[in-house]
Amino acid sequence: MQHVIELERVTKRYDSAGAPALGPLTLGVARGEALAVTGPSGSGKSTLLNLVAGLDRPTEGAVIVAGRRIDRLSEHALATFRRRHIGMAFQFFNLLDDLTVTDNIQLPAQLTGTGRREAAARAGELMEMLGIRQHARAYPGRLSGGERQRVAVARALVNRPALLLADEPTGALDTASGHDVRDLLLDLHRAGQTIVLVTHDPALATACASRTVHLVDGHVARDSSARAAR
Repeated sequence: MQHVIELERVTKRYDSAGAPALGPLTLGVARGEALAVTGPSGSGKSTLLNLVAGLDRPTEGAVIVAGRRIDRLSEHALATFRRRHIGMAFQFFNLLDDLTVTDNIQLPAQLTGTGRREAAARAGELMEMLGIRQHARAYPGRLSGGERQRVAVARALVNRPALLLADEPTGALDTASGHDVRDLLLDLHRAGQTIVLVTHDPALATACASRTVHLVDGHVARDSSARAAR
């Protein structure tokens, strides 16, 4: 089985005198798997996501993503790797309000050296796929929360990343928009996208993920495979 993520006895400490925020933790995520990470506040969910995204480095252990040991990369190499191989969608979208929807989506592609025409074509393809083509020239502030999250997901996918990380993607949305994003994540999983979803919402985890890891005090308290998403 080919893994997109391999964590090998990973520990993260923020206070050398206290208990670790995470670990030691060994965890693998297979290609095409949709993993939900759940747990109470302070359980280590955000720490885990930050380590996988290369936004933080482990105190001990190895973090391997898409075949590269990212905890040993320089900051410049890590930033380049992240742009090419990891897409990220956040609770509060993190869109640039002074750029149109199209420009928001194609920006990460241009940052990796993709030509403007090719980046625009890829943005158009994603807008069509995610049902937001009609908003191509709009600015994010004019969109609903669910529409903005679709733009954020399109931006995360523009470089065809091996891995999509979604951090509380429905946390800032109303119920209807939350269901819309849930369906989007499920469609992406069905299409073979590898996803790690951090959520406080057990219903979202059940609906979108083929596997759920529940963290408590930095350790895996439960690792369960759900029925295959249909």
